Amino acid sequence: MEPKMIERKIAKQFEERLFKGKAILIYGARQTGKTTLVNELLNHRSEKVLRLNGDDPADKLQLRDFSSDKLRALTAGYDILFIDEAQKFDDIGNIIKLIIDGIKNVQVIATGSSSFELLGKTSESLTGRKFELQIFPLSFSELTAHHGLLKELKELEQRLIFGSYPEVITTSESRRDVVGSLAGSYLYKDILMVDRIRNSALVEDITKALALQLGSEVSPTELSRLVGADRGTVERYIRILEEAFIIFRLRGFSRNVRTEIRKGRKYYFWDNGIRNALIGNFNPLAARSDIGALWENYIISERMKSLKARRENVFTYFWRTTQQQEIDLIEERQGKFTAIELKYNPKQRAVISKTFIDSYDVSETLVVNRENYHEFLS
Repeated sequence: MEPKMIERKIAKQFEERLFKGKAILIYGARQTGKTTLVNELLNHRSEKVLRLNGDDPADKLQLRDFSSDKLRALTAGYDILFIDEAQKFDDIGNIIKLIIDGIKNVQVIATGSSSFELLGKTSESLTGRKFELQIFPLSFSELTAHHGLLKELKELEQRLIFGSYPEVITTSESRRDVVGSLAGSYLYKDILMVDRIRNSALVEDITKALALQLGSEVSPTELSRLVGADRGTVERYIRILEEAFIIFRLRGFSRNVRTEIRKGRKYYFWDNGIRNALIGNFNPLAARSDIGALWENYIISERMKSLKARRENVFTYFWRTTQQQEIDLIEERQGKFTAIELKYNPKQRAVISKTFIDSYDVSETLVVNRENYHEFLS
C-alpha cells in the first residue's frame, strides 16, 4: 500500500479555479511539489489531459512556430492542457493567451519554478486571463494534518535544522544530503540560468551573507562592501533571490515614533534547511549559537505560509528604534496591530515595548515559544 500523499493547502484553491475561463499558473521554488500536486489532482478527474514539459525537447517542438490553428489541432480531443516548466517554452504567454481566447473548452494549467521567469513571460499577455497560485515547502499545518499534532511537535528540532521540503520529509536517506542537493539545485539550476545573473560567485556570496545575517537588519550598502560589488547589483540579485522563493523580506515599520528606524529591512529564508545548507551547519540545537535566529526564521516563514494559504489581507513588519527597542513581528489588519515576540525558550523573558503599545492601536500582544507555537501556527 502506497503512503498517503501529504495534502497541500492550495489544492482546494486549484479545484475551485478549474474551468472558470482562465489559465491557472502555479509557481514556486524547485522541488516544492508543483508537478506532484497537479498530477495527483488531475489523476482523480475524468477529463482528458494533454501534458507538455518544458524540459522535454520534443514537447518544446510542439509549441514552436505556433498559430491558432496549430494550437486548436494540438488540443483537439483534450479538456485540459498541463504545461510543466512553462517558462522554458518560447513566448509561452501568447501561446496561453491564444488558447484562452480562441479555444474556450480547454483549461490551461502551467507551472514554473520561479515567478521572475513564468510571470515575466506571461504578465502582459495574460492580464485578466489567469489565476495565480503559490506553493511553498510543506507548512506546519499541512504536516500536522498529515502526521498528527503530537508527532509534528516531536519533529520541531528536525524542522529547525533540515526544513520541510517534501523530499526532506519523506526521504529514507540522509536529510543532510537531501537538503544539500536542494540548495545546489536552487543556486545552479534556477538562479544562475536567469539572464540577469552575470556572476555566479557573487550570487553565492550574497546568499551566504544573508544566511549569516539571519534575523538581523541588512544594509545593502554594507552588504555591497562585504561581497565587493556595487549596491545596485547587490539589490538586483537580492530581488531575484526573492522572486525565486529563496528569501523574503520584512520591512521596518515606522509612522509615529520619532526614533523609529525608517528604512530597515530583514531577510528570511522560506526554509530553514536551505539556510543551514548555505552556511554548512546541520549541528543539533544543543551545539548551536544561532537558535534564536533559527527560531525567528522558522516561525516567521511558517506564519507567512499560513497567511498566504488563508489569503488574509495582512501587512507584516518588524519594528525597531534607535534606542534598541524592538518587536520581532508586527501584523496590521485594518489599522489594528498585533505585536509578536519570538523566544525559543519559554523561560526567556520577553517584553512588548510600551512605546509601541502607547503609540499605536494594538489589539493583541503575543510571545511565541516552543511550548505554544503550535497555537500560533494553527
